[in-house]
Amino acid sequence: MSIFRGSGVALVTPFNEDGNVNYTALDELLEFHLENSTDAIVIVGTTGEASTLTDEEQVEVVKFTVDKVNKKVPVIAGAGSNDTRHGINLSKMIEDVGANALLQVTPYYNKTSQIGLLKHFEAIDRAVKIPMIAYSVPGRTGMGIMPESVVEISKMNNFVAIKDATGDLGYTAKVASLVGDDFDIYSGNDDIVLPLMSLGGVGVISVWANIFPREVHDMCEAFFSGDIEKARGIQLRFKEFIDALFMEPSPIPLKAAMNILGYQACNLRLPLYEASENTKETIKRILKGLGRL
Repeated sequence: MSIFRGSGVALVTPFNEDGNVNYTALDELLEFHLENSTDAIVIVGTTGEASTLTDEEQVEVVKFTVDKVNKKVPVIAGAGSNDTRHGINLSKMIEDVGANALLQVTPYYNKTSQIGLLKHFEAIDRAVKIPMIAYSVPGRTGMGIMPESVVEISKMNNFVAIKDATGDLGYTAKVASLVGDDFDIYSGNDDIVLPLMSLGGVGVISVWANIFPREVHDMCEAFFSGDIEKARGIQLRFKEFIDALFMEPSPIPLKAAMNILGYQACNLRLPLYEASENTKETIKRILKGLGRL
């Protein structure tokens, strides 16, 4: 059974100007998504700036989210690390505060092989009991998950899906041709959600959904119900906006867009920084064209 189908928002972590997590703003964001048909909340991942959160902060954000969401939709939490022992400890702490599933990125920086990658995931798989999503984002980690490795991961007890952020539909097709129907594929790229779902994907873990949650949900639902024209129209209508979200390292443009729209506490932690004026003006123009300003 799928962890979720449709739109899972890769939620930002709201920070005050002093860099601390703003839980009032987080509460408001979660309420916004619950009211606007988001199918799953994905927290403390790439978009949530997990790499600049302490373990204690990650666990606290997860616990707050679990309590707020109160089982209305699944809560999926990033728990990846390039240190297997650290990844196990963090995963267990997050499991203990009630997350429904974990997102496990490939080890980064160490330059391990596919053998090491599988051993890493096997060790985490033995340590926890909740479902997990393997996360392939080689553009950030320097390491992908070979299709043959995805097959081995799919045989593990708790890995039930992959988040494919390769941007390579040939890779997606190869993975889909090798794994069983009980192993899900989620898009990690907002600009190719529909093509990926046409190859068997069941949804997206979305940056774009931070601002347009209902539209991303509606696009997925239209696809599932066979209304391809409606789904295609939504995907293409937001193409320029999606591209703008990656004009600078994500989530810099996203938080700029949220600030423009009046969301609170959308500061960043170094080494991420405030968006350039060019990025801000581009986003303003696009949001006006979409009727949001």
